[in-house]
Amino acid sequence: MNLNQITLPVADFDRSVEFYRDMGFTLIVHSPPRYARFECPEGDSTFSIHTVEHPVSTAGLVVYFECSDLDGRVAGLVAGGFEFTKLPTDERWLWREARLIDPSGNVICLFWAGGNRKNPPWRVAA
Repeated sequence: MNLNQITLPVADFDRSVEFYRDMGFTLIVHSPPRYARFECPEGDSTFSIHTVEHPVSTAGLVVYFECSDLDGRVAGLVAGGFEFTKLPTDERWLWREARLIDPSGNVICLFWAGGNRKNPPWRVAA
């Protein structure tokens, strides 16, 4: 199995489409006012947004996008008007992370982990 797709709930479809396009994702399916799918700029993964009528709790939900050029990407997004809740920070779990919130309250983490994403020093032996 390979995780390829996740769908995020959104309250404002048009604003959310604009947000993710401005972040650098490629819009590949556009079915307003309910559904859109995006292709990530690196790799083969996609994700989508789906309009919900009632707010959905996103407490505890974090969507991670790995960026090999994390600091440069964050600097470009900040220059483009994006507001981050956390700028790139080296974390104790050996990842460098930055966080922002999409227009519907979904937490987005841009990060760089390199080999530590799948093979941290504390990885469980097979």
